Amino acid sequence: MSSLALGGYDIHRSYCYIFYLLVGVFLAENSICFSAKVYVVYMGTTTGEDPLDVWRQHHQMLAVVHAGSMEQAQASHVYTYKHGFTGFAAKLTDQQASQIAQMPGVVSVFPNMKRRLHTTHSWDFMGLMGEESMEIPGFSTKNQVNIIVGFIDTGIWPESPSFSDIGMPPAPAKWKGQCESGEAFNASSCNRKVIGARYYMSGYEAEEDIVETVSFRSPRDSSGHGSHTASTAAGRYVANMNYRGLAAGGARGGAPMARIAVYKTCWDSGCYDVDLLAAFDDAIRDGVHILSLSLGPEAPQGDYFSDAISIGSFHATSRGILVVASAGNEGNEGSVTNLAPWMFTIAASSTDRDFTSEIVLGDGANFTGESLSLCKMNASARIISASEAYAGYFTPYQSSYCLESSLNSTKARGKVLVCRHAESSTESKLRKSMVVKEAGGVGMILVDEPGKDVAIPFVIPSAVVGKKTGNKILSYISHTSKAISKIFPAKTVLGSEPAPRVAAFSSKGPNALNPEILKPDVTAPGLNIIAAWSPAVGKMQFNILSGTSMACPHVTGIATLIKAVHPSWSPSAIKSAIMTTATALDKNHKPITVDPEGRRGNAFDYGSGFLNPRKVLSPGLIYDAQPIDYTVFLCSIGYDEKSLHLVTRDNSKCSQKLPAPSDLNYPSITVPNLKGNFSVTRSVTNVGKPRSIYKAVVSSPVGVTVTVAPERLIFNSYGQKINFTVHFKLTSPPKGYGFGYLSWKNGKLRVTSPLVVQVAPSDMGLMR
Repeated sequence: MSSLALGGYDIHRSYCYIFYLLVGVFLAENSICFSAKVYVVYMGTTTGEDPLDVWRQHHQMLAVVHAGSMEQAQASHVYTYKHGFTGFAAKLTDQQASQIAQMPGVVSVFPNMKRRLHTTHSWDFMGLMGEESMEIPGFSTKNQVNIIVGFIDTGIWPESPSFSDIGMPPAPAKWKGQCESGEAFNASSCNRKVIGARYYMSGYEAEEDIVETVSFRSPRDSSGHGSHTASTAAGRYVANMNYRGLAAGGARGGAPMARIAVYKTCWDSGCYDVDLLAAFDDAIRDGVHILSLSLGPEAPQGDYFSDAISIGSFHATSRGILVVASAGNEGNEGSVTNLAPWMFTIAASSTDRDFTSEIVLGDGANFTGESLSLCKMNASARIISASEAYAGYFTPYQSSYCLESSLNSTKARGKVLVCRHAESSTESKLRKSMVVKEAGGVGMILVDEPGKDVAIPFVIPSAVVGKKTGNKILSYISHTSKAISKIFPAKTVLGSEPAPRVAAFSSKGPNALNPEILKPDVTAPGLNIIAAWSPAVGKMQFNILSGTSMACPHVTGIATLIKAVHPSWSPSAIKSAIMTTATALDKNHKPITVDPEGRRGNAFDYGSGFLNPRKVLSPGLIYDAQPIDYTVFLCSIGYDEKSLHLVTRDNSKCSQKLPAPSDLNYPSITVPNLKGNFSVTRSVTNVGKPRSIYKAVVSSPVGVTVTVAPERLIFNSYGQKINFTVHFKLTSPPKGYGFGYLSWKNGKLRVTSPLVVQVAPSDMGLMR
């Protein structure tokens, strides 16, 4: 419908809001007042309107639900989003939110949810040597000085040597960002390395009762997480990076000469949606090339356009910005988050470096456990199960977990305690060592099967062991009248095998929202990673952390190098280059295994495989996708044209003959509901030698025959695209999901996609 525009403002739209204003007055006078909370009102892509007009429009909409009061409308307003997409955040009652959801132009209205942080020898382990250059043989990555990486996180400690700007040229001319002043942070805190810094806390303040505890109302990092992730991806070379002497040596980020822009949205308790969207909005306008987010929703994840990270990344990707995000740390099957196909979702795995403490028992038995504790026991001490030291109203079983106040100091004093662990948070493990120390204990052995490879900075001599080792130690205690032990300080061990292994905590597939899209996409080092830190926490310059939070910036760094060498490549092209060159084999050329049990891994654990930086710049072929492809995908999963038009603000239409969701031109292929026969199409673009021939090599999942047509792809020019079809035929009913691969081979080049198939339940029954 066309409508007359006057002074840049849409008269038709104005009449709509005048009508709603009258309705709103009536409703407001006849409604019960409920307590307001912050909501996001998402309105899709920007249409080039004047930002002031957008702001006025949002206030008019708010006035509708505030009985026509512009004063109340302004008081309830929290943010306006107007650069990369449009919408606003406001304090609303549930009824007011429902009213706004019915207004013209509104895609979705959802509450201000809190997201959680998904909390370097690693580069040497992956084959990138050198100090500042991080060059990949055969390519120059000097253009990385023109690539700007945005980090939506907890801020930055700009004085860290990882963020030095020595020898760096001025910021790129196209950069539109700013260095926002605040507590202990001013414009001079930025430099030629950290060229932008902003902070957002309106959403946090609206939800949290006690804001006096906030450290640094500025882009300055008070937790360390943001500095750690930024330096992992793009930190400068530091000659002697170490954690209290452990992991000592030179270290740097993946793209040490790239620029950093920080968007601090995460505070002590988490990161709120309305702040995250404001950060995305500014980052798109500022001119970042890549966005890195080591945070996400808790599983299960909701609808794409009721999720701030999915919304922000959709609009960022539409503007050519690659969004790299962590998969989550819940570790269970189907727990992976950040599921949108336009995002790059990263799992966590080990390197070949461990931090171990030796445990010696009185009978001479010797074990090793994981630890960062440098505390020393001068002599052996009695060792008991923590269940023997139960106190007060606690049962022996409860005390075995070394809970707060659960230990009897008379029984624990001077002894090493064997404690159990049932949770997954680093803080609680650290706290257990404090509980033992407060009870007079001199050491702790923590039995934690899922977390036995995660090193913790315990406050007394301590080590984490798996269930098998724990049972041997407990057996020794139960069969010995005066059992003794000694725990030695942690040391750095290189060359541990197998490596890499997928970390136990790393969230696994399948994709709970759209199983046709494989998630996670790839895996990268995320276990016991050393990087920059905030001295505000522990007075340390560097720290060792584990999590998919640490894996994410490893991929961000490599994506930055690809962008430097191939600046015209789309986000999906960069993603494809990393996915199709990844490996499912460890350093000994054996299948990658998964902690803690050491089972053989599959695509739900590591996606396409472990990141291989030495191959990413010459992938041969890429699976490219444009914004229109994601629109077609949304059609295929049930979004109607009206909803899509609001999101994209273009002429996108859902064709009558819709492709299957599996037909999105993704570098992996998943068929979650195979019924007899099924085919998917893909298109590859030649980015290798102009004249080249690729031959299909297929490993079919068990019980399924996979064929490819054509079997050979013959290219005559650079940039040429060729379509092919993959046919799946059920031959015998496998149990659950089956895994295979399709690889296009040209000499030494292999362009590999995982194949993931599950047979439909009805077909399982028919084939019995």
